[in-house]
Amino acid sequence: MTNFISASNLLLGWPGGSEWLLVLLAVLLFFGGKKIPELMRGVGRGIREFNDAKNNVKNEIQEGMNEKDNKPSK
Repeated sequence: MTNFISASNLLLGWPGGSEWLLVLLAVLLFFGGKKIPELMRGVGRGIREFNDAKNNVKNEIQEGMNEKDNKPSK
């Protein structure tokens, strides 16, 4: 018998609609209505910075590959 994890088994552990509602309610209680926009802006900035860094690394790797391809062989 083989042991493997299928996609359907992984999704059983994900929260459903009512669980997400409870999570949102807990966030609202912990941070309050005025702090949530600041929190979301911070999350957005973090995601933007991560994507910028990811794109910079990708571009540097691509440039390095192009330099290697364009380098004349001896």
